[in-house]
Amino acid sequence: MLGRRSFLEVLAAAAALPDSLARAASVKSVAHSATDFFPGFRRLSVQTTGTEINVLVGGNGPPLLFLHGYPQTHIEWRKVAPELAKTRTVVLPDLRGYGDSGKPIGGPDHAAYAKRAMAADQIEVMSALGFHQFAMIAHDRGARVGHRLLLDHPERVTRAILIDICPTSYMYEHADRAFGSAYFHWFFLIQDAPLPERLIGNNADAWLRYAFDPAIPAHIEPAAYAEYLRCFAQPAAIHASCEDYRAAASIDLEHDKADHGRKIACPLQILWGSRGFVGRNYDVLGVWRGFADDVSGNAIESGHWIAEEAPGDLLREAQRFLI
Repeated sequence: MLGRRSFLEVLAAAAALPDSLARAASVKSVAHSATDFFPGFRRLSVQTTGTEINVLVGGNGPPLLFLHGYPQTHIEWRKVAPELAKTRTVVLPDLRGYGDSGKPIGGPDHAAYAKRAMAADQIEVMSALGFHQFAMIAHDRGARVGHRLLLDHPERVTRAILIDICPTSYMYEHADRAFGSAYFHWFFLIQDAPLPERLIGNNADAWLRYAFDPAIPAHIEPAAYAEYLRCFAQPAAIHASCEDYRAAASIDLEHDKADHGRKIACPLQILWGSRGFVGRNYDVLGVWRGFADDVSGNAIESGHWIAEEAPGDLLREAQRFLI
């Protein structure tokens, strides 16, 4: 089934691709109802070294990569990306393990979900689309992928916005009762399979509603929530998201330790929700200045789900920073 788009529309989308894109064997046009959140965007599937990445592309101009958080997909950006696509080429992938992207087996060391592997996917996506350099906006788990991308591929990113995180290694090193209470899922999801998978899978809807509370339905409307649930409720997706967190507590920390003292070189803007845990418990800019050379940023009046709770404020910050 092609969903709401007809076969002719799929052919038209493929015909509209740049020549270099149409020739790339790793890129193919596909159709899916999730494009309804992004009118005029085209949906592609990009084969990377490790998996297949679902991605939407829209607009024209300098390239801008968005990376979503947990337990979300690229539709996190539905209130922000269309406006930015008026002046930029916006690239909206699903991270590996999430949405309609591939969900490889994590392996005993969880290496398939190391942020290094997840960042490499995005480098390959942008290369397949013909973009050597690009700006980036990333939130939550996507921002952790983005942090690793900035370290592993510093020449590729011109400017980056990371939303509502402090670095993973810092947060683990400074874990306390408040952290464990607010971010208990960091410790639950890393338990050996299949315990968290089985418990979440018994009622994925209840888990998702708990995760998004109190943003639904005021900020995450029923149609968006239904799409999140469609993607997340798959057993392979639940397992992959657990692997993401297992990697963060193991192989990612090894990579961070090996890179201790290395700093992000490009201009970095850090944004956080004034009502969220990160903003209330850390000196956010002070922490990030230990990890990057050029750091600016501020709080936004919001909880954790900034792109959905305060899209206008996020747009204004992004448009100022990305000029």
